[in-house]
Amino acid sequence: MAVPEAPAPGGGVPAVRPGSARLVALDVIRVAVVVMVIVHHAAQPYGPTGGEWPVTDTARSDWFRPFYSVNAAVGLGLLFLLAGYLCGPSHDRKGSRRFLRERWSRLGVPLVVFALVANLPLVLAGEQPRSAGEFVGFLYREAWSPLYLHLWFVGHLLLYSLLYVAWRRLAGRPPRSWPAPGHRTILAFAVGLIVVTWVIRWWYSVDEWVPLLWIVPVEPARLPQYLGLFAVGAVAYRGDWLRTLPSGTGRWWLGVGLAAAAGMVAVQTLAPAGWRYNELADGGAGWQSSVRSTLEGFIGVGLAVGVPVVVRDLVRRPLRLVSALAVTSYAAYILHVYLVVPIQYALTGPALSPFVKFGIVAVLGVALSFGAAHLSRRVPGVRRLLGTAVTGRGASGQTSACVARTPDSPGTGPAAAAPPSLP
Repeated sequence: MAVPEAPAPGGGVPAVRPGSARLVALDVIRVAVVVMVIVHHAAQPYGPTGGEWPVTDTARSDWFRPFYSVNAAVGLGLLFLLAGYLCGPSHDRKGSRRFLRERWSRLGVPLVVFALVANLPLVLAGEQPRSAGEFVGFLYREAWSPLYLHLWFVGHLLLYSLLYVAWRRLAGRPPRSWPAPGHRTILAFAVGLIVVTWVIRWWYSVDEWVPLLWIVPVEPARLPQYLGLFAVGAVAYRGDWLRTLPSGTGRWWLGVGLAAAAGMVAVQTLAPAGWRYNELADGGAGWQSSVRSTLEGFIGVGLAVGVPVVVRDLVRRPLRLVSALAVTSYAAYILHVYLVVPIQYALTGPALSPFVKFGIVAVLGVALSFGAAHLSRRVPGVRRLLGTAVTGRGASGQTSACVARTPDSPGTGPAAAAPPSLP
């Protein structure tokens, strides 16, 4: 159960401060998922990804297919879960207006700058449109994805922050809290998510994007998971679930997630050709799509429950390297595509195995992305844009999707401040 709410400084919204110390595990998960995203994009030219990528390579293998599918089923879902969880304390401390103002500063400004300064020139050079109208029409048909690239995620966080504020206004003060869920509740959520996902895929297949609210690219086939886990994270903070969820429950659902991941690998690599599984599993009302939706649902929910609990139980003290990487994880996410793609281009010539090329790109991509993010702290304008600036209190800069530090217990001061959370 969450501890009673204490009055916020200045008479604002009461600030819930569950638990006795910040969750060090959040840093571990944050860094691990950003590394997973970089590694996922490092593999894009070397297998049947299904989506679009600026680099193609003749060195390819179908064994990357389940790698893509499993990663996509869990990676960003975990980040949305953490973002929802961390919105609570940030909003409690700042109130709605300041919360949204800082969301725009830390999410909206980098999104606009990189879309217009970095991405727009690349798209213009590649498309060479004959008129502005033709170019805008092209961007709209592509759901604005060429302008956003991987930063669609940042756009979604900005939108979800608006939804969070609306929920807080409707919920009143203080919002209701629920105790940590049991197996039945988690199973019900997973089944509901699977059914909604499968039904949406009757009309929108995996990797099909549309412009949400005319300006935000969205992949409807995965939107239920992203919104669902963000909402679960927001509710989890009110009930202090990341601290109070039983270890046994976490381990059990971790097993479910891993078993579903193994099932995804098996069905995508071993299914008989007559099943046409990989051909039809991306969407539609057929059994192939229902199987994929089911496996993805249990992967996403199982690991979203299991990973935080298991990491929480294993990591009880701050890890210096992880803390240092967490400070720059948001910047690493923003920068990684601009570093990974040139490496992939450079490797299109050598006649190497796709797995060797993937390994080279993955290692260099992770190292250069976090390295560049760390160096950005020395450049005043860039460090502010990327959120790697050091604050006046000596803590790391507030770069998070929703909060600069994880919840502390009453009385813990700046010394307990956590590194910024990731998008």
